[in-house]
Amino acid sequence: MANQVEQGLIKPLYDAMQKERFVTLATIDHQTGGPNVSAISWVLAKDENTIYFAVDNRSRIIENINKNNLVVINIIANESTYSIQGEARVKEERMNEVPLKLALVEVTIKEVRDVMFYGSKIVQEVQYEKTYDKNAAEKLDRQVMDAMKKA
Repeated sequence: MANQVEQGLIKPLYDAMQKERFVTLATIDHQTGGPNVSAISWVLAKDENTIYFAVDNRSRIIENINKNNLVVINIIANESTYSIQGEARVKEERMNEVPLKLALVEVTIKEVRDVMFYGSKIVQEVQYEKTYDKNAAEKLDRQVMDAMKKA
């Protein structure tokens, strides 16, 4: 059912965000003041009110959040599309247990909205594969997700 609004993650969304997955992140561009959308995959629901994600600490995403902390995470899960609005802050400038220079960002959820258009459902979720060394990618993914779970 479309247009449902929650104050936190419903269980199917929380469960879907317990592993790496494709989501988009909207921030306010620090230079133009317009919207900026990025695709990310290192995302984890810490609890029903908090989401963590990891990105390169030199990313435009970090610059945008430092200037304006309002964000929207868009996720396709539970046969629908959800817009998760919140306030972001850089929790760790550099994640210690990860070999890349990644920042850990914490999002405090303000609203979760089912934004799927009326009378429809998602029948197949987005799938992707890493295009670099598969073993190295799997190792890095494990390191990042484990570090976020410990944070």
